[in-house]
Amino acid sequence: MQLDTEYLGLKLKNPIMPGASPLSDDLDHIRRLEDAGAAAIVMHSLFEEQILMEQEAREHHLEAHMDASPEALSFLPTSEDFEKSCDDYLRQIESAKAAVGIPIIGSLNGITPGGWVSYARLIEEAGADALELNYYDLPSDPNVTGAGVEARALEMVKAVRNEVKIPIAVKLSPFFSSLPNFATQLVAAGANGLVLFNRFYQPDIDIDALDVLPVLELSSPAELRLRLRWLAILSARVETSYAATGGIHSATDVVRAVMAGAHVVQMVSALLRFGPEHLKVVLKQFTRWLETNEYESAKQMRAAMNLRHCPDVTGFERTNYMRIIHGWQA
Repeated sequence: MQLDTEYLGLKLKNPIMPGASPLSDDLDHIRRLEDAGAAAIVMHSLFEEQILMEQEAREHHLEAHMDASPEALSFLPTSEDFEKSCDDYLRQIESAKAAVGIPIIGSLNGITPGGWVSYARLIEEAGADALELNYYDLPSDPNVTGAGVEARALEMVKAVRNEVKIPIAVKLSPFFSSLPNFATQLVAAGANGLVLFNRFYQPDIDIDALDVLPVLELSSPAELRLRLRWLAILSARVETSYAATGGIHSATDVVRAVMAGAHVVQMVSALLRFGPEHLKVVLKQFTRWLETNEYESAKQMRAAMNLRHCPDVTGFERTNYMRIIHGWQA
């Protein structure tokens, strides 16, 4: 069975990889993931705030960027809470490259044009095979327009593209007014791929202590459906590499995502819950599913269920919407 795929111009042995998570903090985990069959490793995100606070710029950036990053759980910790400095992160990439034989993809979560560019260059110099730009912009100012948010993202992609030679992917949220248009512009700006989607970590409220509680819940397979919808739409209209992340827990989740148009899937929550070896189980079941259903390769199945051959995408979406609403029974 041929499981190979291509993502960001990288030739991978299969379409399953761990996404950015604490698992890549440890070389032993990285080796275990490779042994379990991971096609590549996405490193945990390097936050620009880490470096800024280490440079004693904490106060200004805490006030200006309180919700700058989804992985920061809606508030920024103090510099003492960060376990890895920029230098540590770069050394970790170098060590991972030396320890395993699969591609290492850096992950960067920036807040300023200069930060995106300078740290992207450092990650490339450390030996990363590709770079994932974890873009998150939560506008709270009523004067900021949707077009302004998109313009900042496009400026960031162009700046990074002009600075580094390695492939870059943009990890997006689903909350843009016209994803197909924005995706087209990102690819034109120099993105080699899109990662769908970033998860928004939402805080809760302690009504007794009048405090904000950081809450992190692992994903469930139900979250995959939003990814499938947009993979099916975007992969039919915008030619680029696609990664699905969020809700990938089993082999059937992998099948769904690839059928919708994903070149690769990124697993996180299931690996955190069951350990790195769970990837081996999923890969084995994925291979068995392809064989049982008489596919010769994973590539043969890719995008089989996207909307490339749908003559009226809007009509199709409306019809499905009405079928779901009218088909519900108590």
